[in-house]
Amino acid sequence: MRNKITSISPSIIRRLPIYLRLVQELKEQSILTVSSQEMGDHLDLNPAQIRKDLASFGEFGRKGVGYDISYLDWKLRQLLNLDRHIGVALIGAGHLGIALSNYARFQLERITIAAVFDRDPQKIGMQIGTLTVADFNDLTVICQKQDLQMGIIAVPASSAQEVCDALVSAGIRTILNFAPVNLRIGPNVHLRNTDVTTELQALAYYLDQK
Repeated sequence: MRNKITSISPSIIRRLPIYLRLVQELKEQSILTVSSQEMGDHLDLNPAQIRKDLASFGEFGRKGVGYDISYLDWKLRQLLNLDRHIGVALIGAGHLGIALSNYARFQLERITIAAVFDRDPQKIGMQIGTLTVADFNDLTVICQKQDLQMGIIAVPASSAQEVCDALVSAGIRTILNFAPVNLRIGPNVHLRNTDVTTELQALAYYLDQK
């Protein structure tokens, strides 16, 4: 079992994928080392913040040299559990669910939507890429059989809490919610909400500003 540091701030965890994306871009350019100053310039972040974030997990770089790109890439993948395959259960085979499934198939390297579920009889059995939409009632059996570890909720708000509860009952402890509703979760369940409507409404505030 990995020796994870459990007291790390969620804001730091959210920045790790940003660092990883930059490191992968630099690696593709055959760049061998990068300093926190250079990372800060690329990401428009404070270099001191970057150093502090990475130091939360141990010593990554060397003073005057910076960070070894290959090592930093490997370490960030390890911290984010992206050095292994992660199977995802997607609930909701509507337009959003289909779009998410297709996006993940081409954009995500280690995180794979391995099963799609719906309760609509007209959608059960439908093909989405290489996946066949399964009956929502079979969620627990399939999640356990395929050892799925993450869930995505892409259903209407009225059904989201029920789906969330079902995912937790199936053993899923990490959930991404696209439904525009605040969900109730118990301890040891990690939930992230993505509400496009709220984000667009917040952006609308700036339309009249010069």
